[in-house]
Amino acid sequence: MTTGSWAPPTHVERALYEAEERGDRAAVLDALGRTRLYVLVARLHADAPGHTAPLPSQRDEGSRRTVVPVRTEGMLPPWHPDWVFRQTTLEGLAAAWPHDRWLLAVNPGTPYALTLPARSADRRAWQEAGVRAGGEGRLRMRLLTHAGGHLHGPVAQALALGAHLAVLNGLAWNQLGAQYEDYPTDVARLRRPWHVHHRAGFRDKLDTLLAARLVGRVPETVLAVRRRLARRAAAAVTEREWAAEVSAVLERDDPYGRGRDEALEFLRRITHYEGRFRADGLLAPDGRVDTLAAFDHGRAVNVVRLALGARYCDPREAEQSVLRVLEPARRAYDSWPAFSLGYLLARLIHVDEGDPEPVYQESLAIHRTLLQDPSSPYRNLPWS
Repeated sequence: MTTGSWAPPTHVERALYEAEERGDRAAVLDALGRTRLYVLVARLHADAPGHTAPLPSQRDEGSRRTVVPVRTEGMLPPWHPDWVFRQTTLEGLAAAWPHDRWLLAVNPGTPYALTLPARSADRRAWQEAGVRAGGEGRLRMRLLTHAGGHLHGPVAQALALGAHLAVLNGLAWNQLGAQYEDYPTDVARLRRPWHVHHRAGFRDKLDTLLAARLVGRVPETVLAVRRRLARRAAAAVTEREWAAEVSAVLERDDPYGRGRDEALEFLRRITHYEGRFRADGLLAPDGRVDTLAAFDHGRAVNVVRLALGARYCDPREAEQSVLRVLEPARRAYDSWPAFSLGYLLARLIHVDEGDPEPVYQESLAIHRTLLQDPSSPYRNLPWS
């Protein structure tokens, strides 16, 4: 395995290369155990109801053995309309392995290729590597950048608007490639919760998100009332003044009072989380969040990436689509920190079930990662 003049696209390929160069097979397995692996599936088979394609196999002319080819995320080939990928893990391969004499070929035909034996004892070592890596949790909560993806310019800036969900799911933030997570997952996530089943549905949903119509009319109205009060008073607005004005607006616009209680509950949640933001150093003592539009703008980018993975658009349309998100985001916010706080607040005030504290801590960690990690697009890309 040799890189020549190639630079590893992600930290995964770098770790594999360095471990293989040292002849450290345990480190190779640890690197593979911590990452997603992908197998190629014909789209015709992937779309067949109830059909689970077997692991692909091919003849390796060098060893004259049958190999199962898999790719790491950084070495997936360019997007193709008819060839898609299914995600797996080293543990998953161990459980589904069909034949002791077959070999595992990782990234064949690339500078980061390696071949592993797959006898029973080897597959037990694969499973142990997966356990050491921490199971499925290892695939989440990372800021990942693909060296071959968009790193500069408007497309990179637009993709960075979707970085919260990319970090949450442990996916590279800056790619428009063969898939977002994998083909079956991308299709399923568009169907639920987005109710998108085809190309036209994707375009309609994107328009709705660009207009920030899904983040919630009521909380946006509550924030708009505070903005107007602040402009009129040219001073900080107290919670009592804000609540009184919200009640007055709702009584005027909704004489039956159906929305008043909901509006005041959102006001309470907004006040609560802004207070926590100040206590945690995320928001200035006199700072406030004026709109939640970032939540829809960030999700719009990820819906585009899902649609590309589901083959509801092609790479050119995906690029044009994410670029459409930049203008409304820049109208709503003046910086990456302001955008990120708008996204966080929207996510938090919509937590209706269970204990909100884990969601708060998770959101806080993502926000701090994006603002503090030296490799973050929020530190390396201009806002406008």
